[in-house]
Amino acid sequence: MIRVIKQGISADAAEEMDAQVRSTVEGILADIKARGDAAVRELSEKFDSYSPERYRLTEEEIEACVARVPEQTLDDIRFAQAQVRNFAEIQRASMKDVEEETFPGVVLGHKNIPVGSVGCYVPGGRYPMVASAHMSVVTAKVAGVPRIIACAPPHEGKPHDAIVAAMHLGGADEIYCLGGVQAVGAMALGTETVDPVDILVGPGNAYVAEAKRQLYGRVGIDLFAGPTETLVIADDSCDAEMAATDLLGQAEHGPNSPAILLTDSEQLGRDTMTEIERQLEILPTADVAGRAWQDYGQVIVCDSREEMLAEADRIASEHVQVMTRDDDYFLDNMRNYGALFLGPETNVSYGDKVIGTNHTLPTKLAARYTGGLWVGKFLKTCTYQRVTPEATATIGEYCSRLCELEGFAGHKAQADLRVQRYAHLRDKAKAS
Repeated sequence: MIRVIKQGISADAAEEMDAQVRSTVEGILADIKARGDAAVRELSEKFDSYSPERYRLTEEEIEACVARVPEQTLDDIRFAQAQVRNFAEIQRASMKDVEEETFPGVVLGHKNIPVGSVGCYVPGGRYPMVASAHMSVVTAKVAGVPRIIACAPPHEGKPHDAIVAAMHLGGADEIYCLGGVQAVGAMALGTETVDPVDILVGPGNAYVAEAKRQLYGRVGIDLFAGPTETLVIADDSCDAEMAATDLLGQAEHGPNSPAILLTDSEQLGRDTMTEIERQLEILPTADVAGRAWQDYGQVIVCDSREEMLAEADRIASEHVQVMTRDDDYFLDNMRNYGALFLGPETNVSYGDKVIGTNHTLPTKLAARYTGGLWVGKFLKTCTYQRVTPEATATIGEYCSRLCELEGFAGHKAQADLRVQRYAHLRDKAKAS
């Protein structure tokens, strides 16, 4: 039996906040569509108090940003990007173009073609997320995207040097100091100075996520993303300090970031709640993490690992940290998650920052139907077909009858024409 010993905010309250965000974003995007650069500038002035001569950085400005970054930081960025690039290249190598003769005289195939352009959003605000540049720009580069543009908001009134360096080292072709809905709106809709892109990727706050949702269809997006989520699955082989640290480590993303402990040990659950209160007294980001834990934190106790598995799949969390006596049970059987982190030796921050798997992952139950950002998201798998004269006569006869069954006269005419033109060649080949 499942017992919830700490509950988070109600679904109705969360939906009410979402509705307010939807309305605000709708108005902003309509303004950008109508007024282009003028609207973007007004929004940047309003939300970021930033209005430079131009938002796109010049090569000289980029070089100056990189020069101000300490060499150790540049080395760390290069190391992280090497890990992301290596895993993306492994993923790309797994995707093969195919071509096979599937029926005598019928050749079918597909090609994996990079999208023409991508807009990468890198969040700023309280946490300038340098790592997001690795995850989007580097991965798009490995996929072979010919035009990669990247946007990040100003930090303390100017471009953030390390973010710009990460974008540049990752391979971005255009870099803009522009944030929020105005950034993703400009990239997707285009303005007088920004050519529109084919797909938008990258995390962001609730407004950025909603903007991407509303823009989907006009452009592609990586996925529908909401606040960061973390689920810790633990039994009594895990200690409360480890569980609490991993929950708060993701709760600090934002005041509406769900952090859930799923356990078959009520004692661990209660000890973890006590440990969280202790850590919040000393955690520098306790103002955010504490609010998230208070409003969105949960502790759920199950009777068995099978019940834990079923509940984990129901939650479908973005990040799932597993610390049990048999972590592989969850690896082998879980179906709904963004990324798994198996054992106490790893943790979500490795995936967020440096280890090589992508940190742009599905939230709000989207893990039921999609994984996270990966090299394949920048590729279109496009099919083609080639048919011999003899084969088209045979395929055409089948197609003609099926078109007639459905009432598609024009479709039937296409098939019939091929039968009329090429049946004699097929019959001649059969007779010889």
